[in-house]
Amino acid sequence: MSVLNKIAFYQGIRDDIPNQELARELASSKNVDGIKEIAEHLWDKNVNVRSDCLKVLYETGYLSPDLIAPYVFDFLDLLLSKQNRLVWGAMISLSTIAPLKAADLFEKRELICKTISQGSVITQDGGIKTLAQVAAVNQAYLMELNPFLMNFLRTCRISDVPRHAEFIVPCVNDSNQQEFLSILQERLAHMTPSQAKRINKIQKMY
Repeated sequence: MSVLNKIAFYQGIRDDIPNQELARELASSKNVDGIKEIAEHLWDKNVNVRSDCLKVLYETGYLSPDLIAPYVFDFLDLLLSKQNRLVWGAMISLSTIAPLKAADLFEKRELICKTISQGSVITQDGGIKTLAQVAAVNQAYLMELNPFLMNFLRTCRISDVPRHAEFIVPCVNDSNQQEFLSILQERLAHMTPSQAKRINKIQKMY
């Protein structure tokens, strides 16, 4: 049976449960051929099929990123989609495979940064996660990406600072620690107690 028939659209179901179940099945069985079939339909003429297939892939990425890593350039191409759901789904996919495909993603850093700057909250979350993980792989990558990451942290909404600081932590080292902590301290004064608690937890790590 074609694994494509198991996606939500072909099951006639309006939620994502079939897609999540299929992802678990593909990940647990390491079904490379099944993943390939799903990936081929990222470009289906039906946007609902495309969306479901992307959901299956990034849910698989959470569980077994090596299975979807070969499709890094498909996800990058989807960042150019006019369909917001496909854009943020692609960015989530990239965030699951960033450590495995850091070199490829670094080469496409301008596209990723532009998509973050213009994107929805979900797109920004996935994008900052992606860049931070790429930066964590290589000091040269960090030196190039750090200005964008720190500027984002400095200028994003106060309510988003704790979350994005947590995303950036993996790439913080001696070269950018002082700047990172300085930005957190600057923004701390404007936070609610619950937001400040998360920042205090990060500060205690250093």
